Amino acid sequence: MRFIYQISVYLYYSAVRISSLFNPKAKAWVDGRKNPKWEKFDSQGKKVVWFHCASLGEFDIGIPLIEKWQQENPEDEIVVTFFSPSGMQNYQKRNLHLEHVFYLPLDTSKNAKVFVQTIQPNYVIFVKYEFWAFHLFEAKKYGAKIFSVNTLFRKNQLYFKWYASFYRTILKSFDHFFVQNKNSIDLLESIHITNATISGDIRFDRVFENKQKVTSSPLIGNWLQGEKAFIIGSSWPVDLKILCEYINSESFNQKVIIAPHEINENHIQEIEKVLKIQSIRFTDVKDEINQETQVLILNTIGHLTNLFQYGDVAYIGGGFTGKLHNILEPAVFGLPILFGPKHAQFPEAQLFIDKGFGFEVADVHDFKIKFDSVHRDKNEIESKLLQFMEGQIGVSVRILKQIQSN
Repeated sequence: MRFIYQISVYLYYSAVRISSLFNPKAKAWVDGRKNPKWEKFDSQGKKVVWFHCASLGEFDIGIPLIEKWQQENPEDEIVVTFFSPSGMQNYQKRNLHLEHVFYLPLDTSKNAKVFVQTIQPNYVIFVKYEFWAFHLFEAKKYGAKIFSVNTLFRKNQLYFKWYASFYRTILKSFDHFFVQNKNSIDLLESIHITNATISGDIRFDRVFENKQKVTSSPLIGNWLQGEKAFIIGSSWPVDLKILCEYINSESFNQKVIIAPHEINENHIQEIEKVLKIQSIRFTDVKDEINQETQVLILNTIGHLTNLFQYGDVAYIGGGFTGKLHNILEPAVFGLPILFGPKHAQFPEAQLFIDKGFGFEVADVHDFKIKFDSVHRDKNEIESKLLQFMEGQIGVSVRILKQIQSN
């Protein structure tokens, strides 16, 4: 399996190289690894903490832990690596002070050895998943303490196949796993790994921090006139096809804010075509939004979190494609949440369903029934949801304390 792993890494690299000839993202991946900046890294004798994040989503998960480490240990050097260009290209938008952010080298034995010997990590923290074998092996040889945080395991992963002993060796590089649920604990124990703790989801800390930064919007407040909006976040075309049949009907009498997953011109035009009621793009708003306007389309990035405060019910997209977006963002504001049925890889969705905060939508008819039902009970749901969310705070503090005690 080790040989197969090595071959798969080289095949991936070859495929990306070919794709880079016509794909901008692949080109950024290749170009970003030329003349690597990490070669000039010098810890100057300071303790080094290396965080690895596959992409921007994992970085967002890790932010509360990184911030708390910086606050408690300002003398330590923080190194962050990304595999994907989306992380490298967008991490600065998170306003986190980081001096050492690099692309992770391709996972070969030679690359990993040079990288680890250069940065000389005392602690290595991989966020959620994407475990690179040779980098982990070299970090272990160097003597670093290695942790996985916010981890989720599934039965179909290679680690748990009888023939994949090499992949189980990768997991044995870790000193401790901080996992999200008991299923992950059970899977690890099935392969005789017991150094794991159910810590919860760091994203709860992240959404609470974001909520503290929310500011009011006179523009939205004046448009809503004290009423609440139905918030549709990270929508895909299939989501809006189901939602808009009811939204367009005369029986639907609430203003709507739509934040699509893609904000390119073609997608915005598709949304405008499916809407049969008056709408306006956020970028077309001048001084105020006409009271006759029923739908505001957010065709910009970065405003959705700030607008959940103006909603009473939310729909989060991606649940019809198996790529459900973050339902914790509206939840921290107490909004009951509807989403599509394909959410097996997102345990928080089933948790919310079980607790009566989340509601799975199957089709147009089901959406109308669920939406009307949630609206009738929204005050009771909001109260229970806010109480639940407040009980989840502090995951990153607990993880940090346990890591530093090792």
